[in-house]
Amino acid sequence: MRRYKRTYNFATPSWLRNIQSVLYDFIIPLTVFQAIRTLLIPTFLDLILLVVFIALTIRTHFQQP
Repeated sequence: MRRYKRTYNFATPSWLRNIQSVLYDFIIPLTVFQAIRTLLIPTFLDLILLVVFIALTIRTHFQQP
């Protein structure tokens, strides 16, 4: 008996893809700015924001198209 693989099409809505594309364009400049700011005036909030921005940058870099 042949088994068929189910394919689910859970595509993201177009408005969410638009928001993601805009954020992907600005994530690297935001990360660089936050890194410079953290080097100049290091606070706990700056460190947390830098870690979040680095994680988002890595996520967008390794995300499959």
